Amino acid sequence: MNIFLTSIQSIIPIITIIVLGYILQVRGWFGEDFGPNLSRLIMNVALPVSIFVSVLKYLTLSKLISLSSSLVWVLVAFAIGYIFAFVAVKLFKVQPGRRATMINTFVNANTIFIGLPLNVALFGDEALPYFLVYYIANTISTWTIGVYFMTTDSKSGEKKAGKFDWKKLLPAPLIGFLVALAFLILGWEVPNFASSTLTYIGNLVTPLSLIYIGIILAKAGLSTIRFDKDSVVTLVGKFILAPVTMVVLLNLVASGLPTMEYKTFVVQSAAPALAVLPILASQGDGDVEFTTNVVTLSTVLFVVVVPIVVTLLG
Repeated sequence: MNIFLTSIQSIIPIITIIVLGYILQVRGWFGEDFGPNLSRLIMNVALPVSIFVSVLKYLTLSKLISLSSSLVWVLVAFAIGYIFAFVAVKLFKVQPGRRATMINTFVNANTIFIGLPLNVALFGDEALPYFLVYYIANTISTWTIGVYFMTTDSKSGEKKAGKFDWKKLLPAPLIGFLVALAFLILGWEVPNFASSTLTYIGNLVTPLSLIYIGIILAKAGLSTIRFDKDSVVTLVGKFILAPVTMVVLLNLVASGLPTMEYKTFVVQSAAPALAVLPILASQGDGDVEFTTNVVTLSTVLFVVVVPIVVTLLG
């Protein structure tokens, strides 16, 4: 019970800031361009800087090398997740236009706008190196397999030409990680004044990300939420099957992982669906309404799911 209460207390600040963003958007404080501009600020400025600072603060070259095997296990868990997702699509006869959303939600997570603030709240900045491992795997999975399915899954059932953009595999946050990696390898140090400045900028990530999620929820409209068969199956895959797969795999092949690393991977696997999925669905002539519903549902329900997952982890 203590663990459950502690996990709830950890996510109360997250919920509060999301609600703040939601209320301000509903009350008309933000213009139409504010949300997209906020997303660009986070993705292209604050987050790369935050990752750069955190890597230099919490990682050493030897620790980085030791984490490479963890990346492999996360990718293996993703591969298993894709298999389960394909089986679910066939078993429950999911209609065209919804299949890619279900597959993506089973496997890929909103690591930036929900996963990162959640990880910091639960485990502190010390767990950021483990989060980065998951983030890299999630980025590779999302912008290779995930985006291919989203842009080819048409409601008409006709196969469309898949869109693949190599640039998406190297987003600004990942560049921030690579630059920090270069600093580690070369043994360079950042001057104190620069480090302080970068820390201030990096600290913008968590509050702005949560406000952005509130804005997205307000625009989607909570009144449109509905539970149909496909939505329920998708949520079961996201919140039950994905974390269970991660737990079983890590216990079988990587039982020696540090506790914080183990918990980070499991919690991230239960993070909500990607906020970008409705945009990708529209590009592929998918069921945008269904996709938006899944993203909204998973984002709202994570508040209930995360304390349960953390409690079960002990």
